[in-house]
Amino acid sequence: MRICAANVRTRFGRSVLTLLGVVLAVAFLTSVMTTADITDAVIAGGDANTLFDLARATGIDVGSATARETQRQRDYWLISLSILVALVGIINSVLMSVTERFREIGTMKCLGALDSFVVELFILESGLLGVIASFFGWLVGAGGIMLLALGSHSGVLGKVGFLGLLSTFGIAMAVGVALTMIATIAPAIRAAKMPPAMALRVEI
Repeated sequence: MRICAANVRTRFGRSVLTLLGVVLAVAFLTSVMTTADITDAVIAGGDANTLFDLARATGIDVGSATARETQRQRDYWLISLSILVALVGIINSVLMSVTERFREIGTMKCLGALDSFVVELFILESGLLGVIASFFGWLVGAGGIMLLALGSHSGVLGKVGFLGLLSTFGIAMAVGVALTMIATIAPAIRAAKMPPAMALRVEI
């Protein structure tokens, strides 16, 4: 973990670019989930004024079940696309990171590092980035929607409850970490399979 943290600090610019893709994907996911939770909670409460205020703040037709379902399906389709785009971006970022670290990988392997250690190093590093990105993504997505809802009606947050927010946070963390780790598998295996002599000969 110390090596992973040092690598993140050393390549801070690239790490930020990787983080941004995950932050945006997770933020979009959590904003949709939080909006759905708030809408369901308010509708269950049956407060007409709150429904009107929420619709005006979030742009959702909270009065029609069909409209809500259609919008949710569209939102989840957009979420899938955003996650796919983030996945491609992370794979590209990690592949570039592997290319930049050919000499480092070759040196580690010459010193006796096993292929499994190199793969583990990349997976742990991506997991660390995933945790950080997921937290900020949840903060941006869920926090933004809650602020909008709070601005429209002060009692909205009390209707959602702590368990709803905790569930959204857990899903956001799971999706973000899984996204970064899955994207890292192929580049990590490529780095691990590289012969040490070839890695050390590469000029960057």
